[in-house]
Amino acid sequence: MSKLIVQNNGPLCGEVIISGAKNAVLPLMAATLLSAETCKIDDVPALKDVTVMRDMLISFGAKIEWNGNGEIVVNVENIETTNGDYELVKKMRASFLVMGPLLARCGRAYMPLPGGCAIGKRPIDLHLKGFKALGAEVTEGDFFVEAKAGPEGLIGDTIYLDFPSVGATENIMMAAVLAKGTTYIENAAEEPEIVDLANFLNKMGARIKGAGTDTIKIEGVEKLKGVEHTVIPDRIETGTFMLAAAITRGEVLIKNIVPDHVKPIIAKLKECGVDVELVDEGLYVDARDRELTATNIKTLPYPGFPTDIQSPFMAFLTTVKGNSEVRETVFENRFMHVNELNRMGANIKTKDRTAYVPGDSILEGSEVVATDLRAGAAMVLAGLHAEGITEVTQIYHIERGYENFVDKFRKIGATIIKVED
Repeated sequence: MSKLIVQNNGPLCGEVIISGAKNAVLPLMAATLLSAETCKIDDVPALKDVTVMRDMLISFGAKIEWNGNGEIVVNVENIETTNGDYELVKKMRASFLVMGPLLARCGRAYMPLPGGCAIGKRPIDLHLKGFKALGAEVTEGDFFVEAKAGPEGLIGDTIYLDFPSVGATENIMMAAVLAKGTTYIENAAEEPEIVDLANFLNKMGARIKGAGTDTIKIEGVEKLKGVEHTVIPDRIETGTFMLAAAITRGEVLIKNIVPDHVKPIIAKLKECGVDVELVDEGLYVDARDRELTATNIKTLPYPGFPTDIQSPFMAFLTTVKGNSEVRETVFENRFMHVNELNRMGANIKTKDRTAYVPGDSILEGSEVVATDLRAGAAMVLAGLHAEGITEVTQIYHIERGYENFVDKFRKIGATIIKVED
């Protein structure tokens, strides 16, 4: 089992280039199932989750060219099966995103229930609600779900989401692009990844309007063509390196970013006293020689503060002056990293969905666990500030979502190595 050895080496300094967004590329790859023509996606990060999605597409009959160099070419001229492979599905929750495209193109999809990070309930009921509204017959078992289109295929309808679920919005949008008539998704997710998927689908010939707002309109078309598309930068990786500069009291220039995608993170870091400036080359974060102070955060769907940055931000808050409160409203089980931070000396208390974070903690190196993807990043950030050596285990979570994680940190001065235990 691999682990990361992390040590405080003082302020981080230098430049880092952000990779394509994991949470954007996975639905884009799923969307290639909608066309019999070749699609090329650029700036694809070399991640374990991308590998799983690649293998998933191949299991359906796709021909794929990808060597981890940032470009993936997908051709799904023939779909050989509409059954999801359990061994692949259990590795990643985003594998469920193939269900909408399969249902739209083939009229049927069968999927084992998905896996992924254990950060709380992420039910698929909203996905299925959307498929049913489009006229699909849905059968749910203890360990699987099957959807079949009616005799006339999928039919457009108005679908109201009880919660603005990103995955449900993406899955329904992909199912609706080939449906007859017009579909409206109300209370839709507004994340940048939704907009990126809509742009990709529109290039393929779809007719989608309103992506990035709470109401998306999809006019069904008969077929989609192949396209070339570049993935948006990863806003969560951007936020992680912003916090890396802050927690080590360093200065880092972050390149290949979209400033609007990280507005809440910029605002909260500025409240703490960190200097964040937009420059021609990207985003410049400077936390040198500053007395940084506490702030309160509350996670919300986009454009609110992202839940994926909550744990790294909490690690940072343990190091500033004053007491902070962190309110998690998106996932009910996203405080698993608290025990790990406390193992390092943080003394964080939780009640319901609020964490009370005392500042000026003297963090000490310890053996900690990456309980999920973003918690793993939080442990590394804490280790970069702590006294002594920190060992982070179960780092396969981190490798699911950060490309060249160790190399990027080492290039800006971090003392971090990966070892096989």
